[in-house]
Amino acid sequence: MRRKLLLLLETGLVLAGLLLGASAWKIHSALVQPLNVTQEQLLDVPKGTTPTRTFYRLEAKGVIKDAFWLRVYWRFNLARQPLHSGEYRMQPGMTVEGLIDLWKRGEMVQYSLTLVEGWNFRQVRAALAKDEKLEQTLAGLSDTQVMDKLGHAGIFPEGRFFPDTYRFVRGMSDVELLKIAYDRLDEVLAKEWEERSADAPYTDPYQALIMASLVEKETGVPQERGQIAGVFVRRMSMGMLLQTDPTVIYGLGERYSGKLTRAHLKEANPYNTYMNAGLPPTPIAMVGREAIHAALNPVAGNSLYFVARGDGSHVFSDDLDAHNNAVREFQLKRRADYRSSPAPMTAPEAPAASDVQEAKAPEAQTPIPAASPNTAPEAVPQVPAQEPAPAPEAPAPEAKAPQNPQ
Repeated sequence: MRRKLLLLLETGLVLAGLLLGASAWKIHSALVQPLNVTQEQLLDVPKGTTPTRTFYRLEAKGVIKDAFWLRVYWRFNLARQPLHSGEYRMQPGMTVEGLIDLWKRGEMVQYSLTLVEGWNFRQVRAALAKDEKLEQTLAGLSDTQVMDKLGHAGIFPEGRFFPDTYRFVRGMSDVELLKIAYDRLDEVLAKEWEERSADAPYTDPYQALIMASLVEKETGVPQERGQIAGVFVRRMSMGMLLQTDPTVIYGLGERYSGKLTRAHLKEANPYNTYMNAGLPPTPIAMVGREAIHAALNPVAGNSLYFVARGDGSHVFSDDLDAHNNAVREFQLKRRADYRSSPAPMTAPEAPAASDVQEAKAPEAQTPIPAASPNTAPEAVPQVPAQEPAPAPEAPAPEAKAPQNPQ
């Protein structure tokens, strides 16, 4: 009886060994099999998909065989290995083992989306909505609802996202990308704020962000940003209105058709710096690090005016007479191809156009504060700015403003 039991035990061990050997061989064969693809294909792994489900899906499509044995392999060898959602490249000649290595490394196909300096939030949302690789979750939501969804309720969205090229994988949501851009802006602004010039006139980083947006919209010439910031800072400290056209354009919103008129400059709205003292209540565009740095480190000097030459650069003047001479030279007799700044990058769903001219000739004003008051974001009208359009018609020579008080 004992001999029979020993014989049965030996037989069982042999069979178990044979079974294990056969299983190991089946698993090895399943791993080294080449993928049945003749050209590069993308494998989409949606959120929540398991390796088992993915193996059987590939088997159903004829890309692999022996999904069962691959499931066994994953269960006993990679049970704690997550399968990241996204897209993976399947190349001709690649084995299943090679594909699993991609999964283990999280080596997914990446895409990119560029948010451009000077864009407003309407353009940012248009760019996000246009990208089919992003999961769309913001359609139909107001700007306020978008900020609520981002976890920043009560924050006005304009200028609160950092312009950059962002890389993402398929399945990432528009909200996730916006959160990255929001946090990136906060990080850059905080760092630049800590390193600001001692005589920067702002009471908080948000005011600097507003100023940076004006600098961003006024010039695309890097070396001029600090000079333009210096002009604006000096104007405020001397009790002069900023009188910058991009703020007027922003305040007009979708009513802006490409030309600024004298009526526009006299129209009352929170963003009209020809009518209101100090900074506008919010930024008017996204800003890059260079514009933030310029706003926080304005270049010292005496210039109070600047006018566009037409090649993207500006002429800076210390007094009104010199400025009016520059206006006559570069504005009233400008070429047909005149530009106040380099041609902007075309924004999604927004007409491409040139920046507006900057012929600054302020009228005499009573003293004003050096910086605008903090306006509650929810109190600010949500008026999306239009992209700059061709420069407005040159003012008639007789429209020269009177001398400002010195």
